[in-house]
Amino acid sequence: MGPSKCPESVRRFNMSCVVWITGLPGSGKSSIAEALKGRHPGFVILRMDEMRKIVTPEPTYNDMERELVYRSLVYMAKKISELGHPVIIDATGNLRRWRELAKELIPEFFEVYLKCSLRECEQRESMRKDRHAAPGEIYGKGRKGWPVPGVTVPYEEPLSPDVTVDTEHTGIDEALNIIEGGIKCP
Repeated sequence: MGPSKCPESVRRFNMSCVVWITGLPGSGKSSIAEALKGRHPGFVILRMDEMRKIVTPEPTYNDMERELVYRSLVYMAKKISELGHPVIIDATGNLRRWRELAKELIPEFFEVYLKCSLRECEQRESMRKDRHAAPGEIYGKGRKGWPVPGVTVPYEEPLSPDVTVDTEHTGIDEALNIIEGGIKCP
């Protein structure tokens, strides 16, 4: 196999790496994913909110459904990366076991945790315009009993993420620099 013909911006990351951006709804996952792809156009972004609408057209967000969609997401990321495309997973992934499954199945897997207080996340979500198929008023729905990570269902913080970014106090450009500095692909 000859030298890679992909742009240098993509070669910075291993062609088969998968970066899971996790954090509470409103922590900045979609914004960071878009900005990272902007710097490295070869990435494919898998958005849980978009995928859920296909896998479960009328989502109930129950445990069995979440298990199905998150396991499907991990499998999809694995297969795309095996085809030589770097992948960004834009998904809360509220249970650690789904991120651990990705780590187990994908050799070049990196977990990026966006740390942000629930209060700040709620404020951001209330002002969010571009939802990428995310349900509107998510925290308000959580207060009414909807299964929302951090409100009515747990969000299990990563135990040892490859990178942690405090998005409450860090802008997007600085966050990208932290992520790029913390992910070392061979």
